[in-house]
Amino acid sequence: MDIDAALQSQLRNIEAKSGRSVDEWRRAIRTSGKTRHGEIVAWLKSQHSLAHGAANRLALVYLDGEAAPLQSGPPTAATVVDDLYSGPKQPLLPIHRRLMDTIESFGNDVEILPKKGYLSLRRRKQFAMIRPAAKHVDLGLILPGEDVTERLESAATFNALFTHRVRVRSESDMDPQLVAWLRQAYEAAR
Repeated sequence: MDIDAALQSQLRNIEAKSGRSVDEWRRAIRTSGKTRHGEIVAWLKSQHSLAHGAANRLALVYLDGEAAPLQSGPPTAATVVDDLYSGPKQPLLPIHRRLMDTIESFGNDVEILPKKGYLSLRRRKQFAMIRPAAKHVDLGLILPGEDVTERLESAATFNALFTHRVRVRSESDMDPQLVAWLRQAYEAAR
């Protein structure tokens, strides 16, 4: 892989993990008023919980391409994520990112469809949804045949498109059991 391809791959990974496009990150940096590389990196890490490598790459892209035009168009998954996790729900964003990192680790064939109030996740068909609530993130799953438990709740009163719901209250809830349910729903959506 050449350097340009590696940089593009890194940018695609940043977009997938953060739920924001590079242009959206450029807008955010511009709005922040930060103009020096170090302060941009520090701001992205402290205010947006980005890893150092991602913050560094976005700062470089911003500073190198500040004159490039920004794209416009319909809302993307990234702008929906910004809206979903604004205000009092902002502390739930690390849970969202952890869920997306896990889903991304399954393969690169997941389509993220912004809906009103949540993100729908599909392969050939829908298999999950992510929606922030007041103090947790709701993960809707399609797992026909799975028993309802205290943790793997029925989604009957939550969203009729899903069979189960898991309330993810912290990043530590992303344990092997939850990852297995998520993978099972992902695999069934081929």
